[in-house]
Amino acid sequence: MNTENTLNEHQGHWMLAKLGKRVLRPGGRELTEFLIKELQITPEDDIVEFAPGLGFTANIACGYRPKSYTGVDLNQEAASVARKRIKYDKAKIINANAAQSTLPDAYADKVYGEAMLTMQPLEQKKAIIAEAFRILKSGGYYGIHELGIEPDGVSEEIKEDIYRELSETIRVHARPMTALEWTALLEEQGFKIIRVEHNPMLLLERSRIIQDEGWLRMLLITFNLLRFPEIRKRVKKMKACFRKYRDNLDAVAIIAQKP
Repeated sequence: MNTENTLNEHQGHWMLAKLGKRVLRPGGRELTEFLIKELQITPEDDIVEFAPGLGFTANIACGYRPKSYTGVDLNQEAASVARKRIKYDKAKIINANAAQSTLPDAYADKVYGEAMLTMQPLEQKKAIIAEAFRILKSGGYYGIHELGIEPDGVSEEIKEDIYRELSETIRVHARPMTALEWTALLEEQGFKIIRVEHNPMLLLERSRIIQDEGWLRMLLITFNLLRFPEIRKRVKKMKACFRKYRDNLDAVAIIAQKP
């Protein structure tokens, strides 16, 4: 099987990563940096990240020099990549399901995850949020950065259209939610909402790619797209889907606290 066919079989976010894209979160680097800043990580904190992916956010979080960093990832390949890319001597990656992290009760001061709850069905979303609640100490913060739908009163018909087209283009059964639904889900599992922030979902727009990646990596991604016409077609379809629903898709970051 040639390289292009192999790449084209990947889920959308992993395909983009193989093309050279490092920032794969819906709200871009800006919303990621907001999320980590609002978690208020200190050198006394034990922090946990669900699904660290390529380790981009982990390195930002570890820049605050926490007492420890633990990444939890079910994907063995992703876990291996994260181990190599996270540059912090107090970091470790465990291969486990975020809904069953294997970590002790009240283990962490801060827990966060990005663009991973979106990919889960409702019951699994609840299970992961419940796990974050379980492993957090009282007073600890849980931060999420996910794909959102707006406005809060959007019709179920539009939601279903979005679900279907996202699943077809990025090959993940994505189930984004409105900000109201995300906050209600967190509150249902016992969390208190501290802060909600939005950013446009411009993942594949040139301006966002330059902002997130810089000009040199933008050129690398463009070069790789030119090399692989079938992948270029798929990326164009993803971009067209995001543009079609630009009035209904956004990125949302939420900071919640365990009482």
